[in-house]
Amino acid sequence: MSHVRRQSLAVVVVSVGVGAGVSWAGSQGGARVGGLPVFAACGMLAFGLNWLVFVPSYLTQTERYFDLTGSLTYLGSLGIAFLMTGVSDLRGLLLGGMVAIWAIRLGSFLFNRILRSGHDGRFDILKRSFSRFLMTWTLQGLWVLLTVSAALAAITSGQTAPLGAVGWGGVVVWLFGFGVEVVADIQKARFRADPSNQAHFIQTGLWAWSRHPNYFGEITLWSGIVITAMPVLAGWQYVTLLSPVFVYLLLTRISGVPLLEERAHKRWGDLATYRAYTERTPVLFPRPPRAASTTE
Repeated sequence: MSHVRRQSLAVVVVSVGVGAGVSWAGSQGGARVGGLPVFAACGMLAFGLNWLVFVPSYLTQTERYFDLTGSLTYLGSLGIAFLMTGVSDLRGLLLGGMVAIWAIRLGSFLFNRILRSGHDGRFDILKRSFSRFLMTWTLQGLWVLLTVSAALAAITSGQTAPLGAVGWGGVVVWLFGFGVEVVADIQKARFRADPSNQAHFIQTGLWAWSRHPNYFGEITLWSGIVITAMPVLAGWQYVTLLSPVFVYLLLTRISGVPLLEERAHKRWGDLATYRAYTERTPVLFPRPPRAASTTE
């Protein structure tokens, strides 16, 4: 067995272990149906659905349904949580609505993008290897479970409390983060749709404030969800508050920023305008542009 295969399978095992641990923590004190914790049922769906779609995706060597499956996993987890608990309080409805709106918007956006482009360069090498492709789908299952864990813990906790200033504050933070992500995605999509920009990089709009404003928005909106969920959590359920920390680490250390920065450096690293852009523009957390932007 090759080193890469052993490493990939190890990641799969560790991911499932982490998912099981989070499912146990999030289930403590939460609703059960037939002895099965509702939170744990959501965790099983997160991995199971991704493994199910992985099989035909590997056989046909396509990544077309990867992002769409991620969004459906969010929606499926929420569906199980609401159907099995019958939650109808304002906090639970808001949490479910915020996650669902985000998942539907981002999932449809990414799915339409890959339909137009025909492929996702991130998977060119990964999909050729069974173990590495399986690892990728498994990590998506873990990604879904960890990011939505605080919302699921609150929805399945059985605890209710007035939304209050903290809850509404979380909604405001979510709205801000969601707005930043949507605007950043729209700006980049319009930039890429212009044939004259095919050989250039975007450095206007929110992209003049941050090299990855969409990721900043995503980290912010998940922070808002955690803030909204926090007042009804207790004990081991507080483990789920690590959700935005996980999002931050994944996007800045593993699958998001590092890959895109490397790809951009290979494509534009020799351009003085690109080097100037990276010097004046922060990687993630926005700040006002130091100089007027120009398109290279």
